[in-house]
Amino acid sequence: MINRRLIYQMAKREVIGRYRGSVLGLAWSFFNPLIMLVVYTFVFSFVFKSRWQTGSDSKTEFALALFIGMIVHGLLAECVNRAPSLIVGNVNYVKKVIFPLEVLPWIAMGATLFHTLISLVVWGLFFVLVNQTFYWTALFLPLLFLPLILITMGLTWFLASFGVYLRDVGQITGVFTMVLLFMSPVFYPISNLPESIQPLMYANPLTFFIEQSRAVLMWGQFPNWGGLLISLLISMVVAWMGFAWFQKTRRGFADVL
Repeated sequence: MINRRLIYQMAKREVIGRYRGSVLGLAWSFFNPLIMLVVYTFVFSFVFKSRWQTGSDSKTEFALALFIGMIVHGLLAECVNRAPSLIVGNVNYVKKVIFPLEVLPWIAMGATLFHTLISLVVWGLFFVLVNQTFYWTALFLPLLFLPLILITMGLTWFLASFGVYLRDVGQITGVFTMVLLFMSPVFYPISNLPESIQPLMYANPLTFFIEQSRAVLMWGQFPNWGGLLISLLISMVVAWMGFAWFQKTRRGFADVL
């Protein structure tokens, strides 16, 4: 209970602190994704005249599909990119024996989830405005995000620990998330790839979450329950391994820092 309250308060402070001093304050968390969605719609739908599905006459479908991919990728990328500096950037907490260092990744995740939620709200408003409908299957989205959050937390615990002992990790994560962006079906539907390559794409965990998020949000389809169960089991293992590694290596943090 104490840790949950601590995570909430520190995540809230982090979100507010990001916009402290700006005129619009927290309103920027709404306007930023809104501006990006408008830009995507104009560039890909009206300039390049891209269509997500063959034969589709929708001018906004590509931008909406692209934005979902960016939201899913952004959740993992923001936490992973911040992970190597979570401990290094909070040396004062390391020196405090009573501070639970393991909550630092959760604080980063809390702030990221806030911005992810705002982006989803912007996407939903835009989708309803353009299509005059909203699929109730969107209620399944939290189930899809649960394994994504657990996988991200596992990676964040791993990288937060490695970042203390190997400072180059911070440079590697930026390259990793950029490669992951283009190796995930963010800018293109997986159906555009040769059939021989499509199964390999699912070795990338983001592929499943992006495709399934589009299914429940844009097409009104049910999630792939079998794939969701497998993803949940794998994510729990990854999260447990990351947490166990973090707890095992944290004893040396103070000595290195």
